[in-house]
Amino acid sequence: MTEGCKFDKEKQNQIVSFSGGKDSTAMLLMMLEKNEPIHSIVFCDTGWEFPEMLDHIDKVEKYIGMEIVRVKPKVDFNYLMLDRKITRGKHAGLKGYGWPSVMRRWCTREKISAIYRYDKTIPNPVACIGMAYDERSRLYSKSSQKYSIRYPLVDYRVTEQEALEYSYSKGFNWKGLYYKFRRVSCFCCPLQRIGELRKLRRYYPALWAIMLKWDNKIPAHNTTAFKDGVTVHDLENRFEYEDRQEVLNF
Repeated sequence: MTEGCKFDKEKQNQIVSFSGGKDSTAMLLMMLEKNEPIHSIVFCDTGWEFPEMLDHIDKVEKYIGMEIVRVKPKVDFNYLMLDRKITRGKHAGLKGYGWPSVMRRWCTREKISAIYRYDKTIPNPVACIGMAYDERSRLYSKSSQKYSIRYPLVDYRVTEQEALEYSYSKGFNWKGLYYKFRRVSCFCCPLQRIGELRKLRRYYPALWAIMLKWDNKIPAHNTTAFKDGVTVHDLENRFEYEDRQEVLNF
C-alpha cells in the first residue's frame, strides 16, 4: 500500500480515475487481474481528446465488461479558453482564459473537479490515480487531499515503461499514439515538447488546423502559452520553414 494510505476495502469504494492513457489503463487492468474491488470507473471527456483515445476507451470498456462512466467539465473548454469572462486578477473584465500553461493549468483543474463531483456522489470514495512508481515524487501531499486517494501502480511498483508494455501485452495499442508521442493527453496541450507538436502537425493535420483556428481567436492577453513563449502560428511558420529546408536538402 502507498505510505499513509490505509483503508478497509469492504467499507470504502474504489473509483478508478481513468484517463485512458498507458498508466491508468495498466492500473485498471492490473486491479481487475488482482481481483481488487472496484466500485466504478470514471473518465472525463474534455472534448480535446485524440479520436484514437476515445476509440481506446470504448475498446477497454468492451474488454473488461464494465461500464466506464463518462463525465464532462461543468463548462465547455472552448468557451473557457476563448470567451469566459475573467473576474479576478490583472485581466479581470477581459474574456477568455487563453491557452493553458504551466502557470495557468485551468484545464487540469476543471478535469479534476468534474471527476470529484462524481466521486462525492459515492459513499466512502477512494480515488485510484494512475501515477506510476517512477513518478511517485509527484504524489499529491496528504494535506491537499479533499478525499482518500490511492496510487495502485506505486503499490505494485510498476514504472511508466512497464505500464506501457503491460498494456501492449493485453492487446491495447491506441492505434499507434504511443509510437508517436511520449505522453498522450489533450491533443492541443501547450505543455507538449516541440518535437511532439511537430509530429502532431505532420500526422494529424486536421487537429493542427483546429489549433490554428483557435489561435486566431485566443485573447491577446494570453496568446503565448507554448514553450519559448510562441503561438501556434509561430510554430506553423517554424515547421513550414523546416519542411522547405528538408526539401531543399533532399
